[in-house]
Amino acid sequence: MNHPQPSQPNPTTERPTPARTSRQDADFNRARASLRQSLSWYSHVRRLKQHSQDTELQSAVQKQLDILTGILSKLDSSVIRISAFGLVSRGKSAVLNALMGQKILQTGPINGVTQWPRSVRWTPHAESKVQVELIDTPGLDEVDGQERAKMAREVARQSDLILFVVAGDITRTEYQALCELRQTQKPVILVFNKIDLYPEQDRQAIYQQLQQLAACAGAEQFSNEIQAANSPSPDEIVMVAAEPAPLSVRVEWPDGRITHEWETPAPQIAELKDKILDILNREGRSLLALNALMQARDAQATIAGKTVESRQKQAEDLIWEFAKYKAVAVAVNPIAFLDLLAGTVADLILIRSLARLYGLPMTGYQAGKLWKQIIFSAGGLLLGEMGSSLLFGAGKTAAALAPAGITAYAGAAIAQASLAGYGTYTVGQAAQVYLERGCTWGATGPDTVIQDILDRAEPNTVIARLRQEFSIKNSTPARVPVKEYQKPGFFGW
Repeated sequence: MNHPQPSQPNPTTERPTPARTSRQDADFNRARASLRQSLSWYSHVRRLKQHSQDTELQSAVQKQLDILTGILSKLDSSVIRISAFGLVSRGKSAVLNALMGQKILQTGPINGVTQWPRSVRWTPHAESKVQVELIDTPGLDEVDGQERAKMAREVARQSDLILFVVAGDITRTEYQALCELRQTQKPVILVFNKIDLYPEQDRQAIYQQLQQLAACAGAEQFSNEIQAANSPSPDEIVMVAAEPAPLSVRVEWPDGRITHEWETPAPQIAELKDKILDILNREGRSLLALNALMQARDAQATIAGKTVESRQKQAEDLIWEFAKYKAVAVAVNPIAFLDLLAGTVADLILIRSLARLYGLPMTGYQAGKLWKQIIFSAGGLLLGEMGSSLLFGAGKTAAALAPAGITAYAGAAIAQASLAGYGTYTVGQAAQVYLERGCTWGATGPDTVIQDILDRAEPNTVIARLRQEFSIKNSTPARVPVKEYQKPGFFGW
C-alpha cells in the first residue's frame, strides 16, 4: 500500500494586512455597538408598565436578554468557536487533537467515545487577536431524534466555523446532515480524514467525488441554484490523517538480528491548520462579529414576536378603531386634499400607537420610513386608496356644491370610506409585521451591520461565499418538494 507523505505547512498562508485588520476591527466594533444598543432597548421593554404583569412575556424577554448578554461577553472576549461534526468513527476528536498537537480529547476504536459536546481552548499562534475554542460533538448517527436535533442546533448556532469530518466516500446520510448544517449560514470546511488508509489513486477519486458532491449526491434534493450554494468549493475540502495507522518498521540490530516494530507516523494536519489560520487572519474577527449579529437578530426577533403575540387582541382593537374613525372622517369631509392629508396622518399615528402598545423601539423617523415601506409592500391597494381619495373626494366636493347632490355625495362618501378603512386595516396589519423586526433597523441594527459586512467581504473568502448563500436563501425556497424528503430532515429541521 502506498502511504502518503505528511503534508507540509502552506507557506502562502496570508498574514493580516493593515487594511484587512482595520476592516475587521470596524466590523467587530459595529457588532459590539449593535449588541449594546439592543440590550439597552430591550431591557427598557422589559421594564415597561404594560408588560410588568405579563409573567410569561417577562420570562421570555429575560431569557433572550440573557442570550444577548452572553453573545456580547463572547464578543468582548474574542472567542471564535470551531465545532467538529460528523458521523460516528470519522475521527472528529482525533482531528481536534492533531490541531492542538496533544491528545486531550479521548479517542478509541469503540464507537461513540464522545458522548456529549466538549470544548477545549486552542492557541494556534501568539499573534492572534482572537481566542479559539474547539468543540467536539458526538457522532450524529448515535444521538437519538430530538436530542440530536437539539444538540446540533445549539452547537451550530454558537459556532463561527464548522468542520464536517468524513472518512471516505460520503454517504447520503452524511450529505443530508452536511446540507442542513449549511442552512445555519455558517462557513463549513469539509475534512477528508484517514487518507493514510487509501492508496493515492483511491484518495484522489474520493476527493473528486467530494468536489462534485451536490451533483452526485444531492441532485434530487436541491434546485440547481441551491445545489451550487451547498456544494463545497475546492478550497473548502481538506485532506488529513489525524491519527495515522501504525506502520510495521524493519529494524536491523548490530548482532544481526532483524525485528519488526510498530511505529506511528506523525499526523498529517498541516493543510487544515493552515486553512484555519488563513481564515482567522483574513476574516476571523469579521466572522465573529457576523455570527454574533445573527444570534442577536434571532434573539431580538423572539422578543418582538413574543411581545406582538401578547398584545394581539389590543392591537386588533386599536387597528379597527383607527379604521372606523378614519372611514367616518373621510366620509363626512367634502375636501379631497384634506382626505388624503388626514388619511396619511392617521396611518402614521396608528403606527406610533402600535409601537407604544408593544413598547418596541420606534422613533418618529423610523415610523415615517416604515410607512413608506408599507406603501411599497401593499402596492396597488394603498396607492389605489390615495387615488380614490382624490377621485371620490373630488366627486364629493362637486356633489356637496350641487343643489341636489346628496345622493351622489353619499355614494362617493361610502365608496371612499370603505377603501380608506380597509387601507388603514392593511397598514395596521403590515405595521405589526414590520414592528416585529424592532431595532434591527438603523445604522447599528443587526440587519444593517450584517449586510454591510457581507457587502464588503473580499473575493474568495468564506464570508463572500456566505453572501451568496444569504442571497439565495432570501430569494429562493429552501427545498424542492421531492417525495423522499417530505419527512423531517436529518436534524428534524
